[in-house]
Amino acid sequence: MFTGIVEELGTVLALEDQGDAVRMRVRGPLVVSDAGHGDSIAVNGCCLTVTEHDDESFTVDVMRESLDRTSLGRAAVGDTVNLERALRVGARLGGHVVQGHVDATGTIVSRTPSEHWEVVEVAFPRELARYLVAKGSITVDGISLTVVDVSEDRFSISLIPTTLALTTLGVKKPGDVVNLEVDVLAKYVERMLGDRLGPQEPAS
Repeated sequence: MFTGIVEELGTVLALEDQGDAVRMRVRGPLVVSDAGHGDSIAVNGCCLTVTEHDDESFTVDVMRESLDRTSLGRAAVGDTVNLERALRVGARLGGHVVQGHVDATGTIVSRTPSEHWEVVEVAFPRELARYLVAKGSITVDGISLTVVDVSEDRFSISLIPTTLALTTLGVKKPGDVVNLEVDVLAKYVERMLGDRLGPQEPAS
């Protein structure tokens, strides 16, 4: 589990095509400082397992499901990525509960700068709309953010200078693809209410 607070900007060092998977090596000296074999690290919000590491970098295997469902399928050597280690028990939950299980990708539609922050609009698949509410949480490329406004297929977020400086959202452009994970609590509420209410008859 993660919190959506990016710890470090990493760099993709190598990509090895393995047919149904890609072996990726990422530079991230902070997140590997206490890493062990089998530990989880979120790369642009996608939970991946460390298979090898040294003092400066780590290696992960990205399965076909992750390549198809996330922006990691478009990754290239030299790309900058958001990195976060798994949450330790007893640590502060600075963002919100993030699983590292990407639901879908979205596309940045626009960026509107102001004096102290920047508003970014993101287009997303309509099937995720029921999980998004104004002032609710959304994970974008592994970053815990608050939804400002939401429609059936777009939402907006406000980025403070710290987020712009310390994450990849500072350099993303309109048209760029981002990973999205909705708040898992919304999914559980939907499931529990569905079980309680039972099948609903169509409106006449």
